[in-house]
Amino acid sequence: MRKLTLIVSLALAALTLSQSVVTRASVPSPLYPGTNVTKLAHQAPIHWVSIAQIENSLLGREPFAVGFDIDDTVLFSSPGFWRGQRLYSPGSQAYLKNPAFWEKMNNGWDEFSIPKEVARELISLHIKRGDSIYFITGRSQTKTETLSKTLQDIFHIPGANMHPVIFAGEKKGQNTKTQWIHDKQIKMFYGDSDNDISAARESGIRAIRILRASNSTYRPAPAAGSFGEEVIVNSEY
Repeated sequence: MRKLTLIVSLALAALTLSQSVVTRASVPSPLYPGTNVTKLAHQAPIHWVSIAQIENSLLGREPFAVGFDIDDTVLFSSPGFWRGQRLYSPGSQAYLKNPAFWEKMNNGWDEFSIPKEVARELISLHIKRGDSIYFITGRSQTKTETLSKTLQDIFHIPGANMHPVIFAGEKKGQNTKTQWIHDKQIKMFYGDSDNDISAARESGIRAIRILRASNSTYRPAPAAGSFGEEVIVNSEY
């Protein structure tokens, strides 16, 4: 009898536990989970900086040459790249090797690009300092280009500060921006990609990361701060 009672008790306990598990599994996640100070404190442990802090760090320094990447750094240029893929190689990246695409992109399609607000502020800061501004891009070079004028007009860069865009292109196994940074004696370089940051670091200059917008067509997004570089807060737009 005792044995039967024990078996029944264990069965009831198992049934109760099973119902409890099912009940917990069926409870939906809260619509408004909320947060607290502890959760907010668990931010990515990287070197965040603001534009104001960058400006403050340059106080007292003589004007110098500063460099910027273009795509996803100063311009949200995904509209042109999206159009290029649909037109020249739907579903693949082959369009990036097509000279016809680059002719379009470098000669007018950036009229559809959106200037990033962080770039407006940074470029304004460097103009105010009297710095020489260089744009170095990994885009392929074309016979003609209107990108230099587009950038100068969008960001209101005086002729004394502006230099024509440098089309570094891409070469397998080589960071093509490094030599240009060295040749132009650039002292600071802003970029969104790992390639930008490594080019600056290889040149022994200050590298500052600008966040790539989450809806950029250039994926996957890089791991900002992975080189120990400074990363500008709220720089995804």
